[in-house]
Amino acid sequence: MTEYILRFLKLNFGLFLYGLGIIVTMRANVGYAPWEVLHSGISQTLGVSIGLVNTAVGAVIVAIVFLLGEKIGLGTIFNMFVIGLFMDLIIFLDVIPLFNNFWIGTLVLILGLFIISFGTYFYISSAFGAGPRDSLMVAVTRKTGLPVGLCRGILEVSVVLIGWFLGGMVGFGTVISAFAIGFCVQITFKLLKFDPTQVKHETFGVMFQNLRNLKKHN
Repeated sequence: MTEYILRFLKLNFGLFLYGLGIIVTMRANVGYAPWEVLHSGISQTLGVSIGLVNTAVGAVIVAIVFLLGEKIGLGTIFNMFVIGLFMDLIIFLDVIPLFNNFWIGTLVLILGLFIISFGTYFYISSAFGAGPRDSLMVAVTRKTGLPVGLCRGILEVSVVLIGWFLGGMVGFGTVISAFAIGFCVQITFKLLKFDPTQVKHETFGVMFQNLRNLKKHN
């Protein structure tokens, strides 16, 4: 049981870092990351918080990937709800200033991408399941047979176009985010000597079975 509690704390710490990293990239003010272009566009159109939009979009994606046959875990659901809550909390506390200098903003954007990368490490290593957007990428790759990089590119270009049409902020930072996030994640994982392919994620069924087994042994 102690192991599950520690993994659960690791999951939520990772999701906090992920939400913090997203807000840092937004406050860099040089163009939002692809998914944030979509989220901000919907947020402006509907007049609701970007955290709520993040959660709603995540819920739609979870439904889609479930219908496409992907497995859902606790981490998938928490990713969907908790990141948006952390984002709205950080915005409410207003602890991250808005940067107006392009070069400083670019450095802040890269810092935000590394924060997201560390958040990704913590939430993936908790082994409670991939997030909605990662699951969608996997589902599209599995269904189309196209390379995973191409599928990710198609998804991110699509959300940027939709978000831009709705008024989301597109800029040089959008291009940086699209291309640099992979390098930031790779560097972070290498520093931490972490191989995500070795993680065996738990679905809800496996998790409940493991918890029952723990109770029997206790």
